[in-house]
Order: sequence, then C-alpha cells, then structure tokens
Amino acid sequence: MANAITIDLEDWFCPSNIRELAELDWDNFEIRVETPVLLLLDLLEEYNYKATFFVLGFIAQKKPDLIREINTRGHEIASHGYAHRMITKQTQYEFEEDLKKSLDILEGITSVKVKGYRAPVFTITNSTLWALDILLKNGIEYDSSIYPFNLHPDYGIKNSQKRIYRHENGIIEVPLSVASILGLSIPCSGGAYFRFYPYHISEYLLRKAHSQNGHTLFYIHPWEIDSGRPKIEMGIINKIRMNYNVSNTLNKLEKLFKKIEFTTIKDILSNGKYSY
Repeated sequence: MANAITIDLEDWFCPSNIRELAELDWDNFEIRVETPVLLLLDLLEEYNYKATFFVLGFIAQKKPDLIREINTRGHEIASHGYAHRMITKQTQYEFEEDLKKSLDILEGITSVKVKGYRAPVFTITNSTLWALDILLKNGIEYDSSIYPFNLHPDYGIKNSQKRIYRHENGIIEVPLSVASILGLSIPCSGGAYFRFYPYHISEYLLRKAHSQNGHTLFYIHPWEIDSGRPKIEMGIINKIRMNYNVSNTLNKLEKLFKKIEFTTIKDILSNGKYSY
C-alpha cells in the first residue's frame, strides 16, 4: 500500500493565500479546529487508517491536548511551520525561525522527533529551493511540498519528478499527486481539487496517479469539513474556493476510504527503498 493520507492541521482563519484571511489577527478569532479534527480521527479509526498530520505550530500552541490525542492514537506528527506564511514571502532567516519555532512546540508536546515538513501553500518552488538546506540543517528528513505542475499562481514546479525521490542534499521528497493525461499534469491530491471534482473523477485520477507514479498522496484541511465556520467578507473567487462543497466533503472522504486504503508517509518511506 503506497497511499498516504495527510491532514494539514490549520484552522479556518489560517490560509495565507487568501488575502482577506492572511491579514487577520489570529488571536481575535475562534479556534474551531478541534471538532473537525476529532471527526477525522474517528473516521480514520473506523477504517483502521493512520495519517500524517502536518501541524501548524500556532494551532499546536493553542491546542496541545489535541496534538497529544493525535499522537496517542498512533498518527504521525509533522510540521506545517508556525505561522502559515508562504515561503515565497519570507527571507531565509524568517523561514528558519518559523520552522524552529514549530519544531520546538511539536516536539515539546509529543516528545517525538519531527521528521517531515510541508510548506504552507506548497511554496517550495524554483525560487525557494534554498529552503531544503534549511530543512536538512534542522533535522527534517522528508519534505512533501512540491506539486509537479505549474498552473497555479502560488505553487508548483513544472517537470518536477512525480515519483518519490531524493534531493541532492539527501532530503526525501514525497510530491503531491498528479495524473498525466494527454500530456497534461492534472492535480488530484485533495483539498479544493477534491471538493470541486465529482467524486468519481477524483477516484479515477488518484488511481491513475498511483499507477503512473508508484504512490498516491492525499491531503485535506479540517476547515474543509467545517460548514459552520464564521463567514467573512471576501472576493467571489476566494469565497468559492473556501466554501464550495464543504458540507459534503466528509461524506466524499468516507466514500474514498471505502475504495482506497491509506497510511502515513512515515510508513510508506519505512517500507520502501527510501527507508530512514
């Protein structure tokens, strides 16, 4: 089984690619993440799947008991940074400080070394490959930030490898899943793509990506199953991106769990040629 299920553990006010949210003072807003995370944990337990949780340091700081619960249930804890700032908007110094802060918080809560990292908005791009050396310097062993296509304005590296591979500095890359169809790379890893695609299209693309690339990597955010979260004023495009099909996402996820078995990134790497 080479299908990884990953949870980007952040709350409704955290997406840094949504300008109206990125400008908010997080301390002024209700933290709602606990309820959807517990729903995801229960669903994972029902199917006996383990997941990799890329945890935002700010949320871990606010909800340490929730992170302990995730760890106690046998899931993998990895880093999503601290403040969910896109790497493309940070200096190298700022990025390293953000990373260190997140690692200190997560390892302080779980007493387990963090081995994995995912960049906010997948922003390890051609212009920020320097981040890989900083990850290595701080003990990170694998990254899961690179989307091997280039149709999104914030992320993606065209012609990047689609299979799991090692960077020149030794860090393992577990890329987001794309399916190659008629020469096009179609993103299908989850998130908004999962909410927008009809279910059968998502399943088809994920299976195709697995057959082509040797693994499937799926991700979801807890706020994507929280239809009761506060509404704020934002442009129509961002409003659609944030809210489309949220009320049906958990049902779609359970349907996917019935068809495809999932595990952690750690387990996939430990059982393959990229063991660590």
